[in-house]
Amino acid sequence: MISTTNVSLRFGGKKLFEDVNVKFTPGNCYGLIGANGAGKSTFLKILSKEIEPNTGEVHIAPDLRLSVLKQDHYAYDDHPVLKTVLMGNQKLYSIMEEKDLIYAKADFSEADGVRASELEMLFAELNGWEAESEAGVMLAGLGISEDYHHKLMKELNGGEKVKVLLAQALFGQPDILLLDEPTNHLDIYAIQWLEDFLLNFQNTVIVISHDRHFLNKVCSHTADIDFGKVTTYSGNYDFWRQASELNQRLLSDQNKKSADKAEELKSFIARFSANASKSRQASSRQKQLEKLDFTEMPVSSRKQPYIGFDSKREVGNDIIVVDKISKSIEGEPILKDVSFSLKKGDKVVLLGRNDLAKTVLLDIIAGELTPDSGSYTWGITTTRNYFPTDNSKYFNGNEETLVDWLRQYSEDKDETFLRGFLGKMLFSGTDALKKPSVLSGGEKVRCMFSKMMLSGANVLLLDGPTNHLDLESITAVNEGLKKFKGVVIFTSHDHELIQTVANRVIEIDGGVVYDNHITYEEYLEVRKPK
Repeated sequence: MISTTNVSLRFGGKKLFEDVNVKFTPGNCYGLIGANGAGKSTFLKILSKEIEPNTGEVHIAPDLRLSVLKQDHYAYDDHPVLKTVLMGNQKLYSIMEEKDLIYAKADFSEADGVRASELEMLFAELNGWEAESEAGVMLAGLGISEDYHHKLMKELNGGEKVKVLLAQALFGQPDILLLDEPTNHLDIYAIQWLEDFLLNFQNTVIVISHDRHFLNKVCSHTADIDFGKVTTYSGNYDFWRQASELNQRLLSDQNKKSADKAEELKSFIARFSANASKSRQASSRQKQLEKLDFTEMPVSSRKQPYIGFDSKREVGNDIIVVDKISKSIEGEPILKDVSFSLKKGDKVVLLGRNDLAKTVLLDIIAGELTPDSGSYTWGITTTRNYFPTDNSKYFNGNEETLVDWLRQYSEDKDETFLRGFLGKMLFSGTDALKKPSVLSGGEKVRCMFSKMMLSGANVLLLDGPTNHLDLESITAVNEGLKKFKGVVIFTSHDHELIQTVANRVIEIDGGVVYDNHITYEEYLEVRKPK
């Protein structure tokens, strides 16, 4: 078990946590949720003792092994992949290293023999003979083949490093597992493998994720960071959301009843307090008024933007024809003879293991990149707007404020209109006067959605639209795309977004290897990874 006693933390003048007392018990998986900036990652660092709280303590029994998903992707650059995974169980890895040093000695002594025998016993107790096999199975499940096992970590790309570091955290059945955004950079197949792993994991897991389907599938409990506290609930993310909404509604209804009763009592008192025959009743009503209970409703750190897309003109039947598009990047073939056509009503998710291929295809049909060969033709009724995975070029201008930034994309240049629009995206008051170049990743994404909503386009192209967003904003994006009456072509690793928005799946592996009007879950059943 891992628990906290009266943990408090302040950064500068900002209070993140105040007297947090919480227990995480064995056999449960806790989804740690909260708005961006609520302190989820910071709380995990407190639990791992990477950060010391201002007050209070974290309690972990000394015989328990805690494992953390490392965030430094360069820490193991000079180590081979397989060895990096084995380092996840530091006790076992130290025994292996010491054993190898003893056996490598030229002058092997009797004392060395005794020590080697001790190490071999410890090695066997820790299941050392199965260690490399276990590590290999994990790497394979996450999409890292045996060819990579003896490569140095620095030879891997960012997504591959994340997978190796995840395998490192999971390796060796730790007693307590802390995972901060483990599904980031994972493809759908690796996410499925991780879901199955955690469902069968017998010890304590605390995980941060913005993937609602993932939280619902793996979590038995939810730990909510809000109001400077950490509150645990039995149940997954959907259960927490329904329970918290019900609780807020009950509090609100109770306060409304109390407010209505108070008005009734005040009215009686005002009418009859000066009336001698009614004075005793007025006095009784005054006592009732004083006893009325109003439950304080603290202000949540959660805020949900409004995202909705309205087309300025209805789209016709013919959307786009893509004819044998091919493209190489730095001599490496990425797309080969990609062909498909879209019709009115299509909401298409592009799937495939190679994220770059999907991005390149969207860049090409959005007019951002030229194909090496092949062509595409947009229908004459279409108007398009593109949400790229890399939005940096949109924020390199000299605009002084977000109002100025948004004005360039709006037909209505009035500041009141623009501020109202930014307010829907949680940029109210002085936030609308921020300089675009200093925005966080999530803030830039919300700005890009403001731009898209103003465009009035009837075809939306989106490459990873929920990256950098919190759960509330992801839900808003999801609802906006579900209600949109135009055509959508998008990429995502978010199960719920794909399942509830897409009505057609196109899988890209060099060329188009699968194309069908089908739901995501139907696709997963048909195209189970081999």
